[in-house]
Amino acid sequence: MPSVESRGNSIRVKWWSGEYHLDDDGLPTKKKRYDSASGPEPGRPFTDEDEAYAYGLDRESDVRNRRNRRKTTDRVTMPEYCDRWFEGTDLRHNSAKTNRSRLNAVIKPYWAQWTVDEISPVECEAFRRHVTSKYSHNYAKNVLGLFKMLMDDAVVKYQLREESPIVEQRRRGRYQRRQTRRVKRKLSIQSVHQLAVNAHTVWGFTGWAYIWTIAFTGMRPPGESFGLQRGYCSPCWPASEPDPELREDAERRYEALHAMRVQYQTYVADGRQVLAAPKYDSWRTLVIPPFLHEMHEALLASHAHPWAFVSVTGKPLLDTNFDAQYWYPIRDGAPERDSGPRYRRWARPAIPAVEEMAGEDIYRLRHWHKAKLDEAGDIPRVAVEGRMGHELPGVEGVYSEVTVAMEERIVEYLQRVWEKEVVGAGLWTPSFPIPTPPDLLDAAPPLFSTLPVLEYE
Repeated sequence: MPSVESRGNSIRVKWWSGEYHLDDDGLPTKKKRYDSASGPEPGRPFTDEDEAYAYGLDRESDVRNRRNRRKTTDRVTMPEYCDRWFEGTDLRHNSAKTNRSRLNAVIKPYWAQWTVDEISPVECEAFRRHVTSKYSHNYAKNVLGLFKMLMDDAVVKYQLREESPIVEQRRRGRYQRRQTRRVKRKLSIQSVHQLAVNAHTVWGFTGWAYIWTIAFTGMRPPGESFGLQRGYCSPCWPASEPDPELREDAERRYEALHAMRVQYQTYVADGRQVLAAPKYDSWRTLVIPPFLHEMHEALLASHAHPWAFVSVTGKPLLDTNFDAQYWYPIRDGAPERDSGPRYRRWARPAIPAVEEMAGEDIYRLRHWHKAKLDEAGDIPRVAVEGRMGHELPGVEGVYSEVTVAMEERIVEYLQRVWEKEVVGAGLWTPSFPIPTPPDLLDAAPPLFSTLPVLEYE
């Protein structure tokens, strides 16, 4: 109920605004927020306490029926709210960087002159049309999803509005074609082999091993593949595992199998190279077929770096422009080139384009791996999804378990694919490189990188 105060010739009424005070983190507390007035209109005071009390009752009725609006001086602008919302998020570095970019590039400029509580469904629809007409489908979808989170939190978390202005309903009127996923172009193992041959031309044996590693493990490129360290490759792991409990379990489980560990991904954060947990914290062990284990043995014997895959000049792949210098020539081909002081590069023959991969990202090899496992038909779904770093939803995910027998089946199948579809088909394979003498490897190359670790950032 409203309260009325009389002080001399002044009468003031106070009522609950329907809101609560916020703490230092911008979250609502249990302390109620009150509004007050000295008259029904500016410059006209209340004539008596009954008028003031009736005015307070009307304002509380507005609160109950959601007709109340904040005072202009209390309203929060959209740019201010976007900054407050972003500071209150707890996201990994890459996700935070992406959200900050979308806020600064699209949402804050569009709503610069608006307060949070002024936005109506009509303005939201105009914003949707603006975004979808100006940007690509995927980018527009992500921006609108972020804007929806902002509006939902403005209601639930920050209590700056009574309800979200975003109205979700079935489309009416003009027919709009449903967006469909991009149709995947067929990718044969012959094309994957050609990618590996091209990589060998561009990059040497490292490139050959890199393509087949992604294609036969499903690691996420480039983050997880760039972040693969010597100590987590099958020739060293699990004996090199730093965690004693995990090492003991893995040595017992994989006594008769070759396995590697996906422990980190690597990227550049704020100008420095870092190690971070894999996407969705999907730490996992990948059993690999014997042919790939032999590739990794030869690869690690050829250099002394802590990274499994290094550039042509022996540097971390993060130091390169990987797409321009490696992936595009591997995928799209390149003309023959000469060497010499004028070019500051080595000679190489012409590289043919891989037509089935035209315009595709290297991530397509991860999809190929998933499809190849599905083709087997007898590998349980839980083993396939676990290998990809995914979790099964619902009860199936709770009760399913990947067994050693399932992993043995994966190894046998992948080895059979290699022997039948690559070696058996007469496709070219390079000879393994001559191992570097131990004295040039400093006898004991470092197993792990010294980059800072941001697993939980």
